[in-house]
Amino acid sequence: MIKLKTAILILIFFLGFIVRLYRFEEPVADWHSFRQSDTAAVSQIFVNEGYNLLYPKYFDISNVQSGLDNPKGYRFVEFPIYNFFQALLFKSIGLISLDQWGRLLNITLSLVTGLVIYLLVRKYFNKIAAVASLAAFLFLPFSIFYSRVILPDILMTTSIMLGIYFFDRHIEKHKVKGQKIVFYLLSLLFVSLAFLVKPFALFFTLPLIFLAYKKFGLKMFFKWHLYAFAFICLLPLYFWRNWISQFPEGIPASAWLFNGNDIRFRPAFFRWIFFERVTKLILGYAGVIFLISSFSVLYKNKNILFFASFAVSSLIYLFVMATGNVQHDYYQILIMPTISMFFGIGVYGLYKFISSKLNNIIACAAIIVFSVGTFYFSWYQVKDYFNINDRGMVAAGTRANEILPEDAVIIAPYDGSTTLLNLSQRRGWPIFQESIEVLILKGATYMVIANPTVNDFAGFGTQYEVVDSSDKYLILKLK
Repeated sequence: MIKLKTAILILIFFLGFIVRLYRFEEPVADWHSFRQSDTAAVSQIFVNEGYNLLYPKYFDISNVQSGLDNPKGYRFVEFPIYNFFQALLFKSIGLISLDQWGRLLNITLSLVTGLVIYLLVRKYFNKIAAVASLAAFLFLPFSIFYSRVILPDILMTTSIMLGIYFFDRHIEKHKVKGQKIVFYLLSLLFVSLAFLVKPFALFFTLPLIFLAYKKFGLKMFFKWHLYAFAFICLLPLYFWRNWISQFPEGIPASAWLFNGNDIRFRPAFFRWIFFERVTKLILGYAGVIFLISSFSVLYKNKNILFFASFAVSSLIYLFVMATGNVQHDYYQILIMPTISMFFGIGVYGLYKFISSKLNNIIACAAIIVFSVGTFYFSWYQVKDYFNINDRGMVAAGTRANEILPEDAVIIAPYDGSTTLLNLSQRRGWPIFQESIEVLILKGATYMVIANPTVNDFAGFGTQYEVVDSSDKYLILKLK
């Protein structure tokens, strides 16, 4: 029986890995490619110029993101540890492309997150809910797509979940000498890393606080090692933020993420977050029944506060980073462990309710129907995320990368998105920030136009030397 259970878990993880390979080889030009391109470019420059973690750079030298000219192309957002490992794997092993290594790294991290979800739910609820929670995290279409994108959010999520897991292990009783301190240090490492990658992980300190309270009660306020834990975790973040403040041109504007459009607590906010995203996009309508049914078994569970700490953390994060969460659906990556845990507990709750009223066969059938409905309707929303909607832009960037000098500085107008710059792998401007003449004075040597129009050929094509052209691209030499 134990071997069968282990085999089932291995199969779930294997299938979770396989589904994340869907369109694995595609270029970084799918949904949210503008943000993926920013991240991928940092890794590419690490490959080209070496691992300078204190001076991460990307290909955008415009003033689009920070409001200031950025001639050196600094990219000061998350500490670039994800980029370091992506570049290191590519340079050390090769075999697949840099972008594919970025995807594979995040796929692996997502499987680790799934394991942590399983272990926590198994300990604080039961094995059935744990397996269902794992399956939810691995097979919800939203989670599948965002587990194989080139973004640092997956590393942040995995790190904070590992930090919570190892802290939970730390406060247990241990028979083996030294285990307690090992788990303490591991938790310290991963929580610090999560904060350093993205400070959004700070919202998920509530589970840590609950675990400390569960172990020590009010005496937690007199435990020096807990104060040391908090201080040490925040120290790297403090130093990183203090360091990058010296380079304002490389720090994208971020104040708008909180409530830049004054949407917080308005009806539109609740519609976008709780209907368009959670209900429709993530849970495919049908999955909401599992969230609702989770409360039917959680309210009388002795560990309800543990799961409530995740729910409250998620809500605070959604409410505080209101505009960011409404504007970009990838911001919901961080709440996927919470949704998955409640989903899994809800599967158990619904099964228990139906089986008690009717029978086990009908209960299993209901779970299957709602699960299939969840996947189907969510997939209907998510499937287009994998699409490359502008093959002309991909062709333009690929051709520019093939024929332009490595030191070329280009104008690659694409509505401010750095996707064309990243595919071209050249420094430059993703928008006509100023007149072409001014940009030439600032160093522009070539221009790459995707999907050129007749007017582009008649205008730019006659003003500047044509290096190469087709119906998909127009590449011009400016000087």
